[in-house]
Amino acid sequence: MSKTKIEYRKVGDYYLPNIVIPEENIETKGKNIGKYGRLRLNYLKENNRVLYQELILDNKLHEHLVRINDTAKARITLLINSFAKEEKVDETLKANNQLEWAQRMNNIKNRAEEIVLKELIYD
Repeated sequence: MSKTKIEYRKVGDYYLPNIVIPEENIETKGKNIGKYGRLRLNYLKENNRVLYQELILDNKLHEHLVRINDTAKARITLLINSFAKEEKVDETLKANNQLEWAQRMNNIKNRAEEIVLKELIYD
């Protein structure tokens, strides 16, 4: 078993440990966690406290939330394109009947978002 050496500094009459918070991951630093990152954060806080605390202690919470958001957005786009192609919701339909196209695209978007929420956010 290895022992970690802790260094202290004297402040007045007290010795305080020199604790340094590590820098954030360069790739995710300054990035917004977005809609799906916020949903994941709320889920972790309310339903998976162990993982939430672990991510905080490892200083990986922001990175995790950014990656979840990016993955969710990419997956939703992929699913929307796939469903639209399968169901022949294309530019021809949009040109001929805009209202039907909008209804069907909204339905496809909602289905894709439900799938992603179940797979990535609330897992």
